[in-house]
Amino acid sequence: MASATDSRYGQKESSDQNFDYMFKILIIGNSSVGKTSFLFRYADDSFTPAFVSTVGIDFKVKTIYRNDKRIKLQIWDTAGQERYRTITTAYYRGAMGFILMYDITNEESFNAVQDWSTQIKTYSWDNAQVLLVGNKCDMEDERVVSSERGRQLADHLGECPTGLDTYRLKRDTKALRRVGTHQRSLSKAKIGA
Repeated sequence: MASATDSRYGQKESSDQNFDYMFKILIIGNSSVGKTSFLFRYADDSFTPAFVSTVGIDFKVKTIYRNDKRIKLQIWDTAGQERYRTITTAYYRGAMGFILMYDITNEESFNAVQDWSTQIKTYSWDNAQVLLVGNKCDMEDERVVSSERGRQLADHLGECPTGLDTYRLKRDTKALRRVGTHQRSLSKAKIGA
């Protein structure tokens, strides 16, 4: 697979309007689970350990290359606070994928996953891909949610589980690639390709 900075396409091409597929992906979960850190690390390859809570919604665009196709990902960072939920659910429409994130060091964020999953089912389309992500895996000493509990919840919800360490970007790229590849196959099916 080629990266966004592959010399065949040049740096400028990664942000232009030419693409084969475009997918809207929302990152949702409680406040302070690492959604913004994940977005900045993935889209800009930058990491800042401290962020101010997202107010409302924000997004970044990342172009990836898969099987010689340009795939533009619009990755939306949503506010996790309760008072913004009515705003953020309006953005669920049109999203083809969701990264449902919890913090492995925060039991409350894990317990809220069921509510977030219900919102996805209520406000998005039936075929939306959902990836359940346990974030902050670099903080193993502070872990309160086991990997096994994460896998069990993902199985129960019918979602694909993964664990992330946003600082080191261990599995982040694979996680989004998985969502993007699934969306591409859905798009092909929709247009009869």
